[in-house]
Amino acid sequence: MKDFWDSILSFSQTTVKTVGQQFLKDFGSAQANEKDDGSLVTQSDNWADAEIRSAIASTFPSHGILSEEGEHVFPDTEWCWVVDPLDATTNFARGVPIWGISLGLLYRGTPVFGCVHLPPVNQSFHGFYAGDLAGDNVLANMPQGAFLNNRPICPTADKMSGNHIFNLCSRSVGIGPHLPSKIRMLGMASYNFLTVASGVAMGGVEATPKIWDIAGSWVIVKAAGAVWLPLESQAIFPLEVGKNYGRICYPTLVMNRQELVSVFLPFVEAWKKRKMG
Repeated sequence: MKDFWDSILSFSQTTVKTVGQQFLKDFGSAQANEKDDGSLVTQSDNWADAEIRSAIASTFPSHGILSEEGEHVFPDTEWCWVVDPLDATTNFARGVPIWGISLGLLYRGTPVFGCVHLPPVNQSFHGFYAGDLAGDNVLANMPQGAFLNNRPICPTADKMSGNHIFNLCSRSVGIGPHLPSKIRMLGMASYNFLTVASGVAMGGVEATPKIWDIAGSWVIVKAAGAVWLPLESQAIFPLEVGKNYGRICYPTLVMNRQELVSVFLPFVEAWKKRKMG
């Protein structure tokens, strides 16, 4: 199976970098349209979606595909790729150089490999994580760990201070004034979480990420040793065969370590109460 995992990594890195090179040519001139859910889509999104789906189908014909711009119903296949062909379309369309391509490979509905590439900043993350599936023979020889540009990453162990960073999304800015840290808003859900995994930020929250925003980054965050905390009670994985994931959101808090969850979670929960009230 080692050859299989080598092929997964090689395929993913080659595919996202090829797509990313075209994105860099399109960046700054893309025209955006609004979808039914209010989010933006460009011709680049649709081109990349078709390109990635075609590459997966020709290289791994037995694998299923769940994609933001394509099929939203989880298929009855042992392996399934979850694709965000352009994460942070708004940034891309408005000229902000924080956007990328996200791939997650699921085994029996749970991500075991993730790859997220940000062409404008030349950063490529990937990770392998077996988690509760570690006893499965199919995953016995799977690599482990989280990487940025092929170098191992881990969350920061720094003591908390007011000069550290906590990431917000546009729908969670109400938390900002109350936090014991500096705040940043990156506009890219997967990168929000990956900056925690790589030691840049202490934590981050996303109020409305979809499955394609988190499938790839979840693996890398878990493999790096950071804490992934769903803010709603339902389990995210494994995904359910036949279920439509197009409109389901997964509010999430990611922290660099468990001891700081108790510091930041009360601010997040208080914000949720204010929002609901």
